[in-house]
Amino acid sequence: MATPQPGKPVRGSTTGRPLMAALDLFGRRWALRIIWELREGELGFRPLQARCDGMSSSVLRQRLTELLEAGLIHQLPDSRYRLTELGDGAYQALSPLVDWADRWARSLD
Repeated sequence: MATPQPGKPVRGSTTGRPLMAALDLFGRRWALRIIWELREGELGFRPLQARCDGMSSSVLRQRLTELLEAGLIHQLPDSRYRLTELGDGAYQALSPLVDWADRWARSLD
């Protein structure tokens, strides 16, 4: 499956609208978790895999490739990964959703 990109058809939409491409990318299993785990700094492949509850290496490699192609993460010369400015912006944009989810959880208690 190709990495979602604005301007191109994505799962659930043929319009190529940037929001639809972003929702396709973020909706892929583990993509948001990887962004979450990289929010505080750089991580190598194995430490990132461990923080993601030991997801399979093949799935992690695929998601890292997609996030690299999308410009949300960068691989350093020592092979660690970090968020790019775009990736950090995605995390910041999702922060209100984290706050909402916390309120939702408290409302159900």
